[in-house]
Amino acid sequence: MHLSVEAHASKAFSIHSTGRSADLCSSLDQNLILDTYRSTLAEHHRIAAPLRLAIHNEIPLGMGCGSSAAALLAGVVLANHFGVLHWDDAAIVAEASRREGHPDNVAACWHGGFTVSTQTTDGQTTTVETATFPGDPAWELILAIPPTSLATTAARALLPDTYTRADAVFNIQRSALLTAAFAQARLDLLRTATQDRLHQPYRAAACPLLADLLPLAVEPEIAAVTLSGAGPSVLLFLTPGITFLEAETRLRQLVAPEVEILSLRIAEGVGRTIL
Repeated sequence: MHLSVEAHASKAFSIHSTGRSADLCSSLDQNLILDTYRSTLAEHHRIAAPLRLAIHNEIPLGMGCGSSAAALLAGVVLANHFGVLHWDDAAIVAEASRREGHPDNVAACWHGGFTVSTQTTDGQTTTVETATFPGDPAWELILAIPPTSLATTAARALLPDTYTRADAVFNIQRSALLTAAFAQARLDLLRTATQDRLHQPYRAAACPLLADLLPLAVEPEIAAVTLSGAGPSVLLFLTPGITFLEAETRLRQLVAPEVEILSLRIAEGVGRTIL
């Protein structure tokens, strides 16, 4: 799923939006893309020239799919181009990550494929280190989207302040296994690698779709079931040979009719374009 933005210098700010949540994306007030564009330039003592934007959005808002990271990146890239900041990939990702508060979604959105990232801040400078490689485009995924969104801040507030050593070790082991599974295209490892004790148990009440679909993780047709981001959407990986129609039919037996079900693939390689 992508966020596409075409921008031209103009006499006044305007937005024409298509795709998901077009009404919200086309608003000039509290628009994350424009707000980021303006504030980034203001912080670097540049004038924010008015822009005419054409936006096409495919990313569900507030559903754990990284929509805010995409919008932040769009705003930073617009500032980089029209403000002539001369930032490279690393600087763009670092600036958007600083604004997001973490690099997880930003780095993945910018680079595509499978991306692992870390962020360090010395109080003035934010540095993001990333390792990325193409995901397997043959892997078939399903995204189940409930009708009600969940703010990331609300999802984070559900997490405890501390964890037991056993739960921390449990997740560290599976994080390492998850990276190895993607690196080696080992779909068979995902069922174990996506097990979680740090996030999903505490967010389950706010993400009821997870309780509906998590039992599918033991069925042979499903390679893994996990929250998408902070939720409330749920991501499923299909085992080879299972068609989307077959999997959708099974999911429809478990979820409400208003739940949207999408067929997805992993974006190959680098998924961004510098203007």
